[in-house]
Amino acid sequence: MASRTRRALFSLTLFLAVCAVLGTLISQKVAAQSASDESTLRDSLHEFTNVYDLVEQNYAEPLSQDRIDKAIYDGAIPGMLHELDPHSNFYDPKAFAQMREDQHGNYYGVGMQIQPQPDKSGVIRIVVLAPFEGTPAFKAGIRPGDVILSVDGKSTDGLDSVAVATMLKGPKGTHVSVAMGREGKDTPLTFDLVRDAIPHPSVDFSFTLRPGVGYIHILNFSSESTSREFGDALDKLQASNGGELHGLVIDLRDNPGGLLNEAVNICDKLLQKGQVVVSQHGRAFPDQIYKATHGEEGSGRYPIVVLVNRNTASAAEIVSGALQDHDRALIVGETTFGKGLVQTVFQVSENTGLALTTYHYYTPSGRLIQRSYDHVSLYDYYYVRDDAKKADKSNLEVKLTDSGRTVYGGGGITPDEKIDTPKLSRFQVALQFQHYAFFNFAKHYLGTRTISRDFVVDDAVMQQFKDYLKANQIDASDADLANQAEWVKARIKAALFTYEFGQLEGLKVLDQYDPEIAKAMTYLPEALALVDHSKGPQKTASVAPGAGNTRR
Repeated sequence: MASRTRRALFSLTLFLAVCAVLGTLISQKVAAQSASDESTLRDSLHEFTNVYDLVEQNYAEPLSQDRIDKAIYDGAIPGMLHELDPHSNFYDPKAFAQMREDQHGNYYGVGMQIQPQPDKSGVIRIVVLAPFEGTPAFKAGIRPGDVILSVDGKSTDGLDSVAVATMLKGPKGTHVSVAMGREGKDTPLTFDLVRDAIPHPSVDFSFTLRPGVGYIHILNFSSESTSREFGDALDKLQASNGGELHGLVIDLRDNPGGLLNEAVNICDKLLQKGQVVVSQHGRAFPDQIYKATHGEEGSGRYPIVVLVNRNTASAAEIVSGALQDHDRALIVGETTFGKGLVQTVFQVSENTGLALTTYHYYTPSGRLIQRSYDHVSLYDYYYVRDDAKKADKSNLEVKLTDSGRTVYGGGGITPDEKIDTPKLSRFQVALQFQHYAFFNFAKHYLGTRTISRDFVVDDAVMQQFKDYLKANQIDASDADLANQAEWVKARIKAALFTYEFGQLEGLKVLDQYDPEIAKAMTYLPEALALVDHSKGPQKTASVAPGAGNTRR
């Protein structure tokens, strides 16, 4: 009972500590806070403690510590913060530890992506989607499709992927025994793995789309190494293309953002020295203006196309907005999410954190990127987007780029050229996400053979895929398969390459077939025209031959 009381007091103290942080920030930079304001704040806190006491003493059922923690962590604190804006957030101990892990860019484990999937009998199993290249799991020979049966002798039956992932993590250098079921094997395979640092790269892959034209995919900006990874990828692309690029596609689709400094540092590699990247304006802290401190370093002003969509947000919008305002890149795709609120993370207790909105950020031309969230539910703000309303720019602020092009603020980054995200048909959704048809076919196909890197999905492979679908009672007509032949072939090849050569090779296959990337490349001549008219040195690169043709 005494232990429970102490924990309840801790939960209540934590809530009051969060309130204290908020109160301190609210009072900062205010010349004089009236006695009545202070009295109102004390009365409000007193009112909360009275309600808390009544609930704890009189609720119909005994309140366990878990219920009390949930009321504080998932109820009182988030409820208070969400009344302010959609992005202020509280990190409980588990979430705070995960955030710090993401920021450092690695954790200690075995290195594989896992997911629950039903087996042929309908039982949910934890399945390996892919081991990450260079990790203990990859080196040991664990394959996509392997089923995790037990970890250190403990069965995974009934466990979700989070619980299994936790079992696989541990201190660096420690051993973990994993029993795997594999198609075609009558008995489980046991792997003795030694845990190691598992990188969480933000720039997960890059490659040459065609001679002289590079591609870099930035997954997020959550790691403190994001800009270094981007610089390394850029250097490798330049080296593999004779030391000079003729064009670059930067893919920021579905990039949720992350650390502001990493976005600024990436822009520093692409803009000219002294150009503004972004400015922050708040109330409790001084305004800040971030500029390129080094700038491009003699690599030539090649054209850049940045690919975005409706889920491109925050730090990814800072990069898109800065490159657009300075006419350094052509932005193509969909209007971005519209998150222009900057959160500062305050450590409230030893293992909890408060991410509080402290600034609004503005692009170099003065655009506020934040989308309106007044009178909008949290669900609608994140998941419901009115495309007709986005197309109406009459209520958006109008700004100009360095060369005088019109850009819009107050509702995300509006692309220079619109590229719609293809909508999957019911047939495509069923094959890929309901039946895991490509993933499971790869296991089946490679159970008795291997493939080389020049592998082509020809008519014979397509027929085997059709036979596999029929044998597993997956409904797919010849007409559907014919109408979506290129899409189907790309996903068969990607699944096979993931299984045989690793996850990054599979992703590269998908990008080579991606119609949005192919369309983005057709805008490289327009991006080159921007470079030719932009301010500063006019050492420009020519667009590689054929860059104006789509490649599907």
